[in-house]
Amino acid sequence: MTERAAEWETATAALTLLAIDPAGLGGIWLRAKADAPRDRLIAAVGPAMAPRPLARLHPNVSDDQLFGGLDLTQTLDLGRTVLTSGLLGREPSVLMLSMAERCPAPLAARLGQSLDGGQGHSLLALDESDDDEMLPPALQDRLAFHLDLNGLSHRNTSEIILDHDSIEIARIAYAKLEISADLVAQAVETAFLFGVVSTRAVLFAIRAARALAALQRNASVTEAHLAQAMALVIAPRAIRVPDLSDAPAPQESASPEGQPENQTTQTGIPEDIVLQAVAAALPKNVLQDLKTGAAKATTTGSSGAGAKKRSNRRGKPKPSIRGRLGGAARLDLIATLRRAAPWQKIRAGAPYAPDRTIHIRAEDLCLKRFEEKSDRLLIFAVDASGSAALARMAEAKGAVELLLAEAYARRDQVALIAFRGTDAELLLPPTRSLVQTKRRLSALPGGGGTPLATGLEAAFLLALSTKSKGMTPTIALLTDGRANIALDGSANRGEAQRDASKIARLIREKQTPALVIDTGTRPQAALKDLAHDLGAPYLPLPRANAHGVSQAIEAVLE
Repeated sequence: MTERAAEWETATAALTLLAIDPAGLGGIWLRAKADAPRDRLIAAVGPAMAPRPLARLHPNVSDDQLFGGLDLTQTLDLGRTVLTSGLLGREPSVLMLSMAERCPAPLAARLGQSLDGGQGHSLLALDESDDDEMLPPALQDRLAFHLDLNGLSHRNTSEIILDHDSIEIARIAYAKLEISADLVAQAVETAFLFGVVSTRAVLFAIRAARALAALQRNASVTEAHLAQAMALVIAPRAIRVPDLSDAPAPQESASPEGQPENQTTQTGIPEDIVLQAVAAALPKNVLQDLKTGAAKATTTGSSGAGAKKRSNRRGKPKPSIRGRLGGAARLDLIATLRRAAPWQKIRAGAPYAPDRTIHIRAEDLCLKRFEEKSDRLLIFAVDASGSAALARMAEAKGAVELLLAEAYARRDQVALIAFRGTDAELLLPPTRSLVQTKRRLSALPGGGGTPLATGLEAAFLLALSTKSKGMTPTIALLTDGRANIALDGSANRGEAQRDASKIARLIREKQTPALVIDTGTRPQAALKDLAHDLGAPYLPLPRANAHGVSQAIEAVLE
């Protein structure tokens, strides 16, 4: 069997086991582009999970759609409150979440609570993302099977045809099957060896082993069933690879009297069969994949988007709030009618009520709210003067590259400004190109005076212009602090310091976040004062390691 055929067989097996125990196994996290393999698997979900209905969700689904709410039309027609049932309040269903990588944390919490609440729902999370986005961890942990079909094409797959009679028989037998305490202990130990500490994952593996035994019409769960289940559930979750060279070798045992020589009893199966099964199910280049996965996990908490801004005009809709019309506020007509609907019969019977069809009062008014995210921009203002170039330009470039890596991991945009002599130059306009930024940085010239105020002014003007375009700028200043060129181009150290302080206070007034990194051989008191004027963290490079710089930029960008 080819590797691609094995991947498709794994997907088929996962769907079959989920059909046997939909609520107990939670569901499937399916990473795949919208092409033939994904379509074939989705097409098989409905028949496999029958009689459970299929309910489609999207990341922006509202609470009323999930939990139910007021049926406005019926309430107004009948004059009494009529409620609707949401998707989560109906009979057990298969919830199909499209664009699952964009699932917001509140929705992930609600779906996770539903999966944990014993309502019988299961979830199929359709993840179309690249490596920079992922399904929220809260949902990853609640889905037994993690499938990745991105390497498959229509040539590697075929139509999934399941034996529904066998699945129905397995559902009946599943409840009666038990698993021994020894196999449970083995499952826990194996999961731990592969770095999987989630108790849910172990329980999923045990349930999958029972479903396999029921499907094969066995009277009990064997180690072979557990090995196959662990390969399906634990292998995709592995974060380390144990040293299999220390695994115990299979021990030969004499066959019991009356049993053929070539038959192996359940207790005669090697103790490391589960361990080897999980290791065999790991993908190729697993060590590299695990390294990148660990690196990715450190940045998963960042959404890659900029600051959230409340808006009353555009963006992602948020729940309406009560208020009064005025200014740019927009009336949420539907929410207003929902609030007024339960009181219509009472208000219509009031002696002072005007003769009208619908009675709406000021306290019923609801205003629309939106939330939009802006792109973050990290503006590097780098001192390329003679003092910095002769002293620690190499270290300064290294610090910028470190911050660049942080910005790139967040999917932020970056811009590069260099100041020396009497001028500041925009070497790189806002971009997401890490390679181009590093190339410009490596060619950064050095020499001349230190026009610190001019460099700050250039960064400030760029921040203002990008703010008007909807970005959220942050200024990262790298200098040794020895300003000696004023804004007018004169070589006056005192005036240069005063000009820099004036620009810094202006930046602070405009509420532009900043970070000051001292690239001098020893900390400069003048730079500490400048950081105070900016309202920014001060980080002397001599004591700055990768961890310190990373934490500093993380704090500024939050």
